[in-house]
Amino acid sequence: MTKLGLFLAKKSINKAEVSRRTGISTSRLSQLTLNETTKLQADELYLIAKAIHIDPCEVLNEVCGHLKLAK
Repeated sequence: MTKLGLFLAKKSINKAEVSRRTGISTSRLSQLTLNETTKLQADELYLIAKAIHIDPCEVLNEVCGHLKLAK
């Protein structure tokens, strides 16, 4: 499961409802939540955050907070 998938599961978010609100297909949401190699696009992150009534920065920090700058 991806970091986005873990985040949505922790918040008990219904992916079908997110799909209806955002226009992102359920198959795409499944890819984003289950497949580590699937790349999340900024517009998708923004729409998902708005659909679940969370600040997009919170989702971004959860999904990408592990990244560090090169030394």
